[in-house]
Amino acid sequence: MDGHLVGRLLQEDRPVRGVDVKPTAKWHQVFHEADNVVVDLKHPDACKEICQGVSDLYNLASDMGGMGFLEKNKALCMLSVLINTNLLQAALEASVERFFFASSACVYSPANVQEKDLVLFREEHAYPAMPLDGYGWEKLFSERMCRHFREDFGLKTYVARFNNIYGPYNVWEGGRERVDAALCRKIIDAVRRGQNEIEIWGDGRQQR
Repeated sequence: MDGHLVGRLLQEDRPVRGVDVKPTAKWHQVFHEADNVVVDLKHPDACKEICQGVSDLYNLASDMGGMGFLEKNKALCMLSVLINTNLLQAALEASVERFFFASSACVYSPANVQEKDLVLFREEHAYPAMPLDGYGWEKLFSERMCRHFREDFGLKTYVARFNNIYGPYNVWEGGRERVDAALCRKIIDAVRRGQNEIEIWGDGRQQR
């Protein structure tokens, strides 16, 4: 998502600073018109540096992946709370005007997600809180941080809960891919091998 966002902002002739912990050689999209920075946002000083001169901050950074990855890396996923906490504090100190946080549908209870008759989630359905362990708790806590920075300090914060994002440049193998990309990969592999079956998790009746 981050690369598509950078491209869109550049199309609008807006100055952009793109930030990632990975070397630029591993970025799926690199826009040379942008100020591309490689830094670990878990460190407060790094967040203070990248917030200088910024009016709008979009935080899409986190350790995440498909359900298999999330189940096996709960502590790693929860450490992403350092990114949002440090960015919020740095944004406040740098007088950033607007702060966007990319949350997830994992803030909802997995039990509710599995209900066959539940078609539409609303914001309030995240409470009473029982999100996906690890990743979901980090996202929900970070949502609350955004809310309280708005209420207590006046920082304009915005949150969106994404669900199964996929599209061009999406990760589709290696364990961090989400269900949509994983299913596409499995189907293509099955066709290439002349097979007519693929493995799926659950009973196949999950809804999104």
